[in-house]
Amino acid sequence: MYVYIAAKVVLSGGQHNHSRMKKKKIIYLSLAAVIVVVAAIFIFSSSDKEEEQRVKVLKGDFEIVVTTSGELVAPNSVNITGPVELQGRNMRGIGDIKILDLIAEGTVVDSGDYVATLDPSTIQTRLKDLDAEVEKFVGQLERTQLDTSLNLRTIRNNIKNLEFEVEEKQIVVDQSIYEPPATQRQAKNALDKAIRDLEQEKRNYTLKVDQAIAQVAEVQVSLNRAQTEYDGMVDVLSRFNVRAPRSGMVIYYKMYNGEKRKTGATVSPWDLIIATLPDFSVMDSKTYVNEIDISKIKTGQEVRIGIDAFPDKKYPGQVISVANIGEQLRNADAKVFEVVIRLRGTDPILRPAMTTSNQIVTASFSDVVYIPIESLFGNDTMTYVYKTNGVKQIVVAGEMNENYCIIEQGIQDGEEIYLSEPQNAEKFKLIGEELIPIIKHRKEEKEREEQQRLEEARQREEARKNARQNFRGSGRGGVPGNAPSQGVAPNGSGQARVRPEGATGQRPANAGDSTQQRRRPQADSTQAPQK
Repeated sequence: MYVYIAAKVVLSGGQHNHSRMKKKKIIYLSLAAVIVVVAAIFIFSSSDKEEEQRVKVLKGDFEIVVTTSGELVAPNSVNITGPVELQGRNMRGIGDIKILDLIAEGTVVDSGDYVATLDPSTIQTRLKDLDAEVEKFVGQLERTQLDTSLNLRTIRNNIKNLEFEVEEKQIVVDQSIYEPPATQRQAKNALDKAIRDLEQEKRNYTLKVDQAIAQVAEVQVSLNRAQTEYDGMVDVLSRFNVRAPRSGMVIYYKMYNGEKRKTGATVSPWDLIIATLPDFSVMDSKTYVNEIDISKIKTGQEVRIGIDAFPDKKYPGQVISVANIGEQLRNADAKVFEVVIRLRGTDPILRPAMTTSNQIVTASFSDVVYIPIESLFGNDTMTYVYKTNGVKQIVVAGEMNENYCIIEQGIQDGEEIYLSEPQNAEKFKLIGEELIPIIKHRKEEKEREEQQRLEEARQREEARKNARQNFRGSGRGGVPGNAPSQGVAPNGSGQARVRPEGATGQRPANAGDSTQQRRRPQADSTQAPQK
């Protein structure tokens, strides 16, 4: 019994030791596999890293490109506007006008087709006020004419009575020839007095006639002004249904804040554009360049234009306009300058407001040596590269673009250099110290050119400031651009009033009775009655 138990314990202990040794072997093999994998990764990554650090010097054509995004515009668009008569002098006080209805963007219209409706409430309110004002001046004119007629009639009666009195005094003088001299002188004095009274009354009548004419004319001018303004309002109101000036595709007008003018937006008398009818035969890309790159942009430079909506389409173009003054766009901190690029040729798929990617070629070079910018190093006195043969080579760097830099002197194409600074860079041998004076001279030239450019910019800004001050000085006492517009003619008072063409003088249905013509005083009502 005891022998059996002991044998069983020994057997079970042997099996346990065998299992434990097997587990240790598996652990050792696993650790060895992990070490091999880590070593392989380290070796291959080091090899790849070493390979990535080496690049060859290139030679060929080189371009300096400024890349920007822009938007297509049609420069020859025809504007669809509200009534231009809203800009007249008689329309002062008219504020923003709401767009009640506007056809869908992209609609193709013919000349005269309906486009939009403007809110007439402001004009209708003004028409009611003007109607009351015209009625007031009509009544005032009638009262003035009646008063002046009565006054002049009284003076004419006085003149007639004085004429009779002069005749009577003349008879007395004629009959006094047989009277004593004192009586004759008395009769003569009475006649002279009657004649003077008659002449005085005639002069008084002439002055009263002039005064009456002036009074009537003053009221007539006020009436004419109110009537003209009323007629202008009627004409403007008839144009609140906006129609297309010619055939084309309707494109909503983009306001200064970048938003399009849609239904519910407003127009002002000084910004009446509702939509545009673009001419697709000529298309421009309007873009903005930052103040760092704007000095590189010149008119006439070639541009490669891509359309974001059609990635496979590329169009040639040319810079036609570069802004002299920068501006700050919304949600942007830096100032930018507007640049306009003209596309060559036409394509029916292009539409205004499409986003463009523009590659402006500011300079191009043929058969030059260039290297990646990352492989070029430098300090205050020199620029250099690290060759793979252990040489720290001084080089003369030229123009550069976003990725590469031209090397004018120091290395040749095909040579191999490090893309980044090697670990033992301090052991590399410095060669090419004779190029340091050239580098220094180039640096001084660039500093002088930059100072000259800044000075020219300062002078231009000062000249523009002086021009603005001179303009304000010359325009003092008057409002620039306040000259009469089309349809303006001087009236009798020397002022200007707008007389829109085609004005009927009739009231619209919503401003009163449209079946009757407004009664106007005749022009000869200002004439005084003849003696």
